[in-house]
Amino acid sequence: MANSIEDAVDRALEDAPERNFRETVDLAINLRDIDLDDPNNRVDESIVLPAGTGQDTRIVVFAEGETALRAEEVADDVLDSDDLEDLGDDDDAAKDLAEETDFFIAEESMMQDIGRYLGTVLGPRGKMPTPLDPDDDVVETVNRMKNTVQVRSRDRRTFHTRVGAEDMDAEDISDNIDVILRRLFTDLEKGPQNIDAVYVKTTMGPAVEVPA
Repeated sequence: MANSIEDAVDRALEDAPERNFRETVDLAINLRDIDLDDPNNRVDESIVLPAGTGQDTRIVVFAEGETALRAEEVADDVLDSDDLEDLGDDDDAAKDLAEETDFFIAEESMMQDIGRYLGTVLGPRGKMPTPLDPDDDVVETVNRMKNTVQVRSRDRRTFHTRVGAEDMDAEDISDNIDVILRRLFTDLEKGPQNIDAVYVKTTMGPAVEVPA
């Protein structure tokens, strides 16, 4: 399967018209024979890409004390309890933060307050923080999430996720796609039979079908 995926990626990269910006490479997945009105059937996965996303991933950490100090080394922003309370009082600022941020991480002890202050903003966007246990290394967690994408169908049969950037090797992009497809095969009730078609494309380029 890997070789056929790489062939499709090669074609997508070759067929992409030249642009004056660095394009992402995206995967479009079409599902079939699945009732997405039932939330239990929906795809909602955080997947670590072996070759990375090829893009900057913005990560915000909610933490205090030593964990906050360590998080400042690697996270885009670190917010404490006072910041959280301020966001709870400013709906527009909370929404802006949610839109600008790819992933949130929070110390487990702060999760209840995050639910109270930001649950109505982060929950519907699928951006509630990943809890950080006391034994977890915040630096390691942030670095892992920088290579993570969210694969989420919601109630749509067609959905998209980022799998790389146009200047990455086709082999690396195909490795990322392979990992995503294998996870979907495991998650979906009928495995590969629930996948109607898969396409890879650059931001502005034509879609090329990927054998799934």
